[in-house]
Amino acid sequence: MKKRSGVVSFIVAVDGPAGSGKSTISKMVAKKYKLTYLDTGAMYRMIAFTSIRDGVDLDNIDKVVDLLNKVSIDMKNDKFYVDGKDVSLEIRTPEVTAIVSKVAAIKEVRIKLVDLQRKISKGKDVILDGRDIGTVVFKDANLKIFLVASPEERAKRRVLDFKNKGIDEKFEDVLSEIIRRDEFDSNRNESPLKKAEDAIEIDTSFMNIDKVVEVISKLVEENKN
Repeated sequence: MKKRSGVVSFIVAVDGPAGSGKSTISKMVAKKYKLTYLDTGAMYRMIAFTSIRDGVDLDNIDKVVDLLNKVSIDMKNDKFYVDGKDVSLEIRTPEVTAIVSKVAAIKEVRIKLVDLQRKISKGKDVILDGRDIGTVVFKDANLKIFLVASPEERAKRRVLDFKNKGIDEKFEDVLSEIIRRDEFDSNRNESPLKKAEDAIEIDTSFMNIDKVVEVISKLVEENKN
């Protein structure tokens, strides 16, 4: 295993576009191997939620920085808290989803949250999922996974996810939003979505969750020993 700052830790970086299954699969792998799981996307969603709550104009960087300095975000037992309030459901709404890419593209936001991600992960065996874990946050991760799936398959999953939360969204609208986010995330200036050169790509379009976990489990075992 790689040694960081005198502390041995094992880091798995899982990157990929919206709806590729990163969070669901990372949680299962984390549980199986007793890894700390860090949903970095949820961190950006918490900032996006707060900007909506406080009416912050994302084009006004001074206001965004002010928000960053004031807000308190926390994660405990798969729950997400903003200023002490559980917002686990609120951060998954279509309204938050519509602006989270814009929030994540703001340099000041990324600097603060990447620093927080590194601090939380220090000295731990951890699996993180996001857009730039293997390319920016942990370039020296022990294992880098890049999950992909067709836009149509990802839209189906997202619609089902919304339905399970009691939110009715049309497939066509979700598909359009996913394609838009792919374009935005891949072409933004700050930490664009891209596959790390040493990442292993897994297409989950025609794989169920258990099969994807099985494939990643073999990679974890190969790289951890």
